[in-house]
Amino acid sequence: MTIKYLTPILFFVLVGCKNVQQINTQNIENAITKNALQLLEDKRFHSVSVAVLKDGKSTIKHFGELTIGKGNKPNDSTLYELASVTKTFTGYIAAKAVLDKKINLDDDVRIYLNEPYPNLEFRGEPIKIKHLITHTSGFPNMPLKSENKEAFFEGLKLIKIERKPGELYSYSNTAPELTAYILEKVYQKPFEELVIEFILKPNKMNQTKFTLNENDRKRLVKGYNDKNELMPNFNRTLWGGISGLHSTTTDLVKYMKLQLNKSNLIVNESHKKLYKEGSDFWEGYHWYIIENDNKLMYRHHGGIYGMQNWFVIYPKQNIGISILTNTSFNEAGKILQKVVDSLYDDIKVN
Repeated sequence: MTIKYLTPILFFVLVGCKNVQQINTQNIENAITKNALQLLEDKRFHSVSVAVLKDGKSTIKHFGELTIGKGNKPNDSTLYELASVTKTFTGYIAAKAVLDKKINLDDDVRIYLNEPYPNLEFRGEPIKIKHLITHTSGFPNMPLKSENKEAFFEGLKLIKIERKPGELYSYSNTAPELTAYILEKVYQKPFEELVIEFILKPNKMNQTKFTLNENDRKRLVKGYNDKNELMPNFNRTLWGGISGLHSTTTDLVKYMKLQLNKSNLIVNESHKKLYKEGSDFWEGYHWYIIENDNKLMYRHHGGIYGMQNWFVIYPKQNIGISILTNTSFNEAGKILQKVVDSLYDDIKVN
């Protein structure tokens, strides 16, 4: 008798929960569509792929065309260049190396180099590991020589450090490449293999890779500048600490799940605030961390010759957002950032 009366109540609860989930999913889809179509009203943008993870459930939608005039909309298997979002992978492995006691944040970077490099200090103050991963080393933005790894080290000899390391943020693509080399040295494995072993395989990110085969290249986006000129893809000549990873929206959702996993000790280490840049702005292990009364976010922007993306994690709301487009120009990053902010505002209340 008791079971008989409980059955319709249970049925009502289950159906009610399902309806709520459907409503929430539809609201997120509507928010993605609204913001994506608003972006595409700017005719400099041709396609956009958006992935949202909220409370463990993913929503992915694609819009526009990959090739101007062909109407070929991107899909879940479309490969995008992640550009500088690759640095967050470098940061993750650096965090693992710290926990594994392979490196120490306060290590002088020269203990891992094969030559003295007396220039890599300022008045006796050495460049440390933590300076590399927080853009406070004083290194130039681009490597002085980057045609190959041997040339990179020759370029290191030409660097002149003009201020005390750790005092001033200045974005550097040179520093993460040196970090990747150091990680390669302490683990005695190629950096590409470290990314695969420590991040891609454990999280089943099978579509994220540095090296592409012939089939992969057919799925790789060819992007444009703001003059609708087709741009080349990035040609990696160094370790890949700064750029070079390619991925899909479905794999980036898996990466969101990793970054939202509060029980993962490596993630927790990589999210530590290592350098304070403003009242509510910090640098982590290649994460830009913003925290105030209203929100906490970890984010990184990626921009390369023909595509741009933003990858953002909101741990308090259990939300991740990735937005990718096949266009790159000076203001594109700021425009995409506004889209991410608007999308977050639209979905956080659902």
